[in-house]
Amino acid sequence: MKVQNLLENTKQQMRKGILELCIMSIISDEGEAYPSDIITRLQESQLIVVQGTMYPLLARLKSAGLLNYTWKESDAGPPRKYYALTDGGSEFLDGLMGTWGQLVKAVKHSTKNLKVNK
Repeated sequence: MKVQNLLENTKQQMRKGILELCIMSIISDEGEAYPSDIITRLQESQLIVVQGTMYPLLARLKSAGLLNYTWKESDAGPPRKYYALTDGGSEFLDGLMGTWGQLVKAVKHSTKNLKVNK
C-alpha cells in the first residue's frame, strides 16, 4: 500500500508541474478561454483540475504579465472573464514548449531500456 501512496503523490506532483504549460497551451489554441472551458479540456485529457486550483493559477499568471482578460456578456448569467496570452505569455509558452521537448527527449533516452512489469 505504501508504494501505491507514493505513486499517487508522484503522479500529482507531475501533473502540477505541467499544469501551466497545458493551461497556457489551451488559451493559446483557443485565442481566449473561459476558465470552466479550460477545466473541461483538461478533464478531457485526464488532467483533473478543480476551480480552486484554476483561479489562483490564472491570477498568478495574470499578475506575472503572462495573461490578460476581457469581460464578455453571457446569455447564461453575469459577464464572464475570458483569458488570453500577452506577448510575454506567448514568449513564455514558447520557452515552456522548448523545455518540455527537452524533458521528453531526456526521459525517453533515460527509460529506453526499461521493462515495465505488468
